[in-house]
Amino acid sequence: MTTTTHLIGTRRFLPLFITQLLGAFNDNLFKNAMVLYVVYSVYNSEAQEAKFSAIASGLFIIPFFVLSALSGQLADMRDKARIIRIVKFCEILIMLVGGAGLVLAWQGIAVTTAAIPLMLAALFAMGIHSTFFGPIKYAILPQHLHADEVLAGTGLVEAGTYMAVLAGTILAGWINVEWAALIVVLTAILGYFTGRQVPPAPPLTAAQPLDFHVFRASGTLIRNTMHERRVFFAIIAISFFWTIGAVLFIQFPPLAKNVLHASKEVASLFLVIFSVGIAIGSMAINALLKGTVSARFSPASVVVMGAFVVAFHFVCRLWGQEPLDGLLDVAGFIAQPLAVPLLLTLLGIAIAGGMFVVPLYAFLTTSVDKSQTARTIAANNIVNSGAMVVGSVLAVGLSALGVSIADQLLLVAAMCLGSAWLGWILYKAELAAATA
Repeated sequence: MTTTTHLIGTRRFLPLFITQLLGAFNDNLFKNAMVLYVVYSVYNSEAQEAKFSAIASGLFIIPFFVLSALSGQLADMRDKARIIRIVKFCEILIMLVGGAGLVLAWQGIAVTTAAIPLMLAALFAMGIHSTFFGPIKYAILPQHLHADEVLAGTGLVEAGTYMAVLAGTILAGWINVEWAALIVVLTAILGYFTGRQVPPAPPLTAAQPLDFHVFRASGTLIRNTMHERRVFFAIIAISFFWTIGAVLFIQFPPLAKNVLHASKEVASLFLVIFSVGIAIGSMAINALLKGTVSARFSPASVVVMGAFVVAFHFVCRLWGQEPLDGLLDVAGFIAQPLAVPLLLTLLGIAIAGGMFVVPLYAFLTTSVDKSQTARTIAANNIVNSGAMVVGSVLAVGLSALGVSIADQLLLVAAMCLGSAWLGWILYKAELAAATA
């Protein structure tokens, strides 16, 4: 029996795994149902659509930047399983608000004055929910798993997350918003009950007073975490990756509609392909490293990712003219001569991205003391979210300056080179630590 299949059958992993799957599914079903509805049914301008997509992404990310220090303190100093139960109960309340917004949108009632604000408020609240759940899902792994299981567990969590993203994204593109409203509430309820099955994970350090001054706490957390050279470069490299991911995810819906002249189902298909690729990359790197936590393949992986981004850009530039009979459905899109190369380059981007980032997350959870893992992940989330906000602002700014969505892909490719350099420095630091 492999480590991976063994973990799936254990209570110390399975309830957390399922709870994480349901949360990621819900996040993406709700967010994509909202964004696709607004892009395809409310606005009719590439700039407006890109702006709304960036605003939605920014609202989801901001809580990570502001509240991660507090979430990391809580996760390291309180029982992680108890926090999971509280957070998942809050998800039910949040999705009731978000579901109400989706229902109003379905009915066409006060779409811009009530439905969209309610949906954006719920998205912001889900960002808060994920801020408090995020450190736990990684920090609990070294506590519940053996040392030789952590990389496999991290890979499973990453792969499972993106498969859940895949499922939520598919549904968002294919069902009407009223069904999305019902499903997000039911999924939140199910996630609460699976979260209750996670075994206790008491703190591994003495309880200390919580610092509720979020900006001071954030600064202190980052200083205390990033003085370690390997952790510093891992966090910076992951942040570059998620900046790239933020720009790509912002671009997908308006790119599908305005450059490829495709329907929301095709926009959903792009996110699906990306999610499948990340999952494949997550599992592939675990097989290559054979359970060893190392950044050995990270530089090459992100260089390959950049090459695929450039190829994706050129395929988009060569795409044909807008069809006379409206936007392409999935069948019409697949029938286009460049559809297969486009999807293959997108899949390549995602596989290489998964191979780059998964070892770095495992690196963070295994290179520090177990009593510090949640705060390390929280520090990572603060820096990641700041970088993603910069990516969102950059995408909005480039759109406002008239830079086309397709040409913005070249910025993503350039950022991959920066990530490769950081990955190489991290690997050299890893080698230096091993020989010290």
